Amino acid sequence: MDISAGIQASLAGRYASALFDLASEGGIVTAVETDLQTLSDALAESAELQAVTTNPELSRSAQGSAIAAVADHLGVGELTKNFLGVLAANRRLSSLGDIIRAFQMIAAAQRGEVTADVTSAHALSDEQIAALKDKLTARQGRTVKIKSSVDPDLLGGLVVTIGSQRIDGSIRTRLNSLAQAMKA
Repeated sequence: MDISAGIQASLAGRYASALFDLASEGGIVTAVETDLQTLSDALAESAELQAVTTNPELSRSAQGSAIAAVADHLGVGELTKNFLGVLAANRRLSSLGDIIRAFQMIAAAQRGEVTADVTSAHALSDEQIAALKDKLTARQGRTVKIKSSVDPDLLGGLVVTIGSQRIDGSIRTRLNSLAQAMKA
């Protein structure tokens, strides 16, 4: 498997890569990815859980016990639970969000997927998302997953970001370009 050097060079990337290797050996990459998404959602929703993972005053054992209880409550798999224990023992729970994102990038790359961040002025319908996904998949030559968000400041149109590539078709950008042209 070819993992980008940028991911492997980071602390989060090294942990994510090790977890991915273990999950691959066990044939449970999808299950671990689901577990990590569940954890990511829990981190986003719970300020208390964020505090447990980032508080340097908590001992390793206290963090380990707390994250084990959370893992049991969320019903994550054994490999994910053990991995969380390793993170707690090594004082790396504060990097959990970055590790989850790195794991998701590695898993997506392995599947030949790329993620497109799509920002629109109004929520897109399922049909619009499906049509956009088809066009981006044809353009990229690999499967595209779409993460959509809404930014009313765009006024209309879309801004699509795939990796370092950005396609800005928003009305706001067009109006700004027109204003700049009129100044010259």
